[in-house]
Amino acid sequence: MSLAEPSIDDVVVRESAADDDIILSAKGVTVGFGTKIILKDLDLDVRRGEILGFVGGSGTGKSVLMRAILGLTPKQAGTISVFGHNLTGVSPVIRKSIERRWGVLFQQGALFSSLSVKQNIQVPMREHLSLSPQLMDELALLKLELVGLPQDAADKLPSELSGGMIKRASLARALALDPDLVFLDEPTSGLDPIGAAAFDELIKNLSETLGLTVYMVTHDLDSLHSICDRIAVLADKKVLAIGTLDDMMKNDHPWIKSYFRGPRALRRM
Repeated sequence: MSLAEPSIDDVVVRESAADDDIILSAKGVTVGFGTKIILKDLDLDVRRGEILGFVGGSGTGKSVLMRAILGLTPKQAGTISVFGHNLTGVSPVIRKSIERRWGVLFQQGALFSSLSVKQNIQVPMREHLSLSPQLMDELALLKLELVGLPQDAADKLPSELSGGMIKRASLARALALDPDLVFLDEPTSGLDPIGAAAFDELIKNLSETLGLTVYMVTHDLDSLHSICDRIAVLADKKVLAIGTLDDMMKNDHPWIKSYFRGPRALRRM
């Protein structure tokens, strides 16, 4: 490493000078595919330690924004800052140090089908850390326990797991590096109501126990009611409203009113 290249310690220095309450900030973000603009001039702040539910109609760009934050989808304009660092143009060393501090659960789990559950959990460890095989095995088992899976799940392939177990195994992988920030893309989709409620409770407990900040893309009204501290609504290519569930219930925008106070929503109250 050259003398001019920043070190991982610079992340701590930069974050201490940033707003302590904001762990993720998007300003003026525009994302599109060709001439089709999906997000335009979008602003969003995520507070440290909160569970933020991110909702919107199908195809409005909820997952697109998450992928843009993660660097998987390029943005056309705007800035995205995580832990006080503008992600555009940061050095590879700083970028890697930031990625070590977040974990991701993709919508369908995205486990590698040819790897065992234990090996899937160890993928981030192999990428970012230098650990002995024995220590990685021990850590993988600890992560399984953390998400409520039995140790005998460690050597199973994803094809041998139920839908709920796949979600938990994917969450264990997201927690492999003890992150500060976790991204969850439709974590309860495909689960029955009992399984979804149990998964919500797991997320809530992990957030409180580990001090996690959770960015959760979801359609699940029950999740919004039971575990989210704030809710951000995506409509018209931007964050139309953000606030508590009570704030959403009082909002008279037609889509927000229909989503939170429509017949389907009222049956859950």
